Order: sequence, then structure tokens, then C-alpha cells
Amino acid sequence: MSNYVSLFVCVILHELGHSYIAKKHGTNIQSITLFLFGGVSSMEEIPRDPKTELKMALAGPGVSFLISLIFMSIYLIFKSHSDSFMQIYDPYLRLFWMISIINIMLGIFNLLPAFPMDGGRVLRAWLAQRTTYIRATREAAGIGKMFAIFMGIFGLFYSFWFLLIAFFIYIGASEEEKSTEINVMLEGVKIRDIMSKEVQTVNSGMSVEELIEHIYRFKHMGYPVVDDGQLKGIVTFTDVQKVPKEERKVVKVSQVMSKKIFGLQEDDDAVNALKLMTVNNIGRIIVKKGETISGIVSRTDIIRAIQLLEKR
Repeated sequence: MSNYVSLFVCVILHELGHSYIAKKHGTNIQSITLFLFGGVSSMEEIPRDPKTELKMALAGPGVSFLISLIFMSIYLIFKSHSDSFMQIYDPYLRLFWMISIINIMLGIFNLLPAFPMDGGRVLRAWLAQRTTYIRATREAAGIGKMFAIFMGIFGLFYSFWFLLIAFFIYIGASEEEKSTEINVMLEGVKIRDIMSKEVQTVNSGMSVEELIEHIYRFKHMGYPVVDDGQLKGIVTFTDVQKVPKEERKVVKVSQVMSKKIFGLQEDDDAVNALKLMTVNNIGRIIVKKGETISGIVSRTDIIRAIQLLEKR
């Protein structure tokens, strides 16, 4: 049990090393997910500057190696004392030795050139200084996938854990490669270029049944809620589905709409809309020109734009 606790604490400190450098360079951390074999810091965006990404990638293993050095030094200092002293503190010294070994293994494992692990990010940062960012990502992801395949084959014969790690590496490399391509493709594209300009609004006093008729008529899945020219919220088809059929005549839009409004200006970059949707798990964003609603952009609009850009 103490082994697993020590491992998770070491993984947390490893990930906090990444997070500290990320925050220092202006990148916010959304969450840290821990696994038995490591952790993942979820960031709003990966910095495009190779030098910054290199610092962030090396921060985690650096923390692991530093912890290992500290605990190994303590172990060796106390190890040199008398036998009677060793008998008293032997359990603690064994713990220090174990923590030191765990961190050495954690640091070395994460430096393997398997993108999107730390070593893979170091590789991409190195490649990005010599070629385009998207090509560097593709090459690093390709190496990461090959590494995952070999690890998976090894895992089939020797250990289930290697097979599981290989699966996560392969999926992670594929997803980050696609994410990078999308972000690069959307560079320079403004929200006004992809948004739906004909905005249909509803009022908060409308019943859910009337809203459903509105949805069938205009074929949109989400609508800004406006009363007397004031934006009050947004209501979607997902909100409607939560209301039982027998109650839809009496339940008002004001009772089911979301009052938390996410908005952007039409001159903002389309990639900002994608990030906002991803971070907040929403399907559409209200677009404004100044304080006036000028459009609405949805995931469908962004997907359509990406498909057109891919063909071009």
C-alpha cells in the first residue's frame, strides 16, 4: 500500500513541476489526471514556442530526479551510521530508498521519446526549431505511435501494463496530432467568417412546447434568450430533452435555459471559439459586435470550416 501512495505522491509532484512552468509562461492548467503509470496535466493550450515547450517538458522529470537525489542523499548519509542506529531507523531508510528509486524510474520512463510523453515533447520542441510546428508534431507523433506499437507487442507476451500504457500513448499521440493540425488550420480564420449570421432568438416566457415548434421551424439546435433587447441566456435542444413531454406546455424557457453566457467578438480568432467550447463542454457561442448580437457559432460551423480548409 505504501508503494502505491508513494508512487502517486511522486506523480503529483512530477505533474506539479510541469504545471508550475506552464503557469509561469501564462498557460492555465485545467486539471491533473493521475494513472498508476503516470499523470497528465491538461492545459488550455500547448505553447507554440519550442523553447517554452522544452522547459515545460523537462520540468516534470527534473522534479523527479531532484526528489530522487534528495532522498538518496539522506539514505546514504544515515546508512553510514552505526548498526544500532540502523536497526531503529531501518524502516524509514527503506522508504527513502524506495522513493528515490521510484523517482529515478519515473523520470527515465517519462523521458522516453514517445510522444505525447515528456520525452516526445522534448523531441517535438527540438524538431520544431528545424522545421514547421505541424511537421514537427507529425514526426514526433509518428515516432510515438511506433514506440507504442512495439511496447504493445512486448506487453502481449510479458505484461498487461505495457499493453495499457502503449494504448494510452498511441491514442494520446493521435489526438494531439489532430488537435495541432486543427489549431494550425484555423489560424487567421475569424469567427465572423464561419458564424451563422441569421440569429433566431426566443423570449424567456415562451413555453417549452412552443420552443420545440420553433426548433422544428428554424432547424437550429440552440437559441439566445432575449427579453426587451436584453440577452438573458441561451437555451438548447438538450435543455428541452430534460423536460418530460407532459410538462412541456407549462414549463417556461426561463426555467430550463442556461444563464451562464459564453460570448466572443466577431473579430476574435475561430480557434478561440473552439477552445472555449472544449474547455466548457458547450456546443455554441453567442457572437457580438460590440454589445450587439451579430451571430452564433456552433461546433458544426467549426467542423464545416475545418473540412473546407482540409480540402483547400
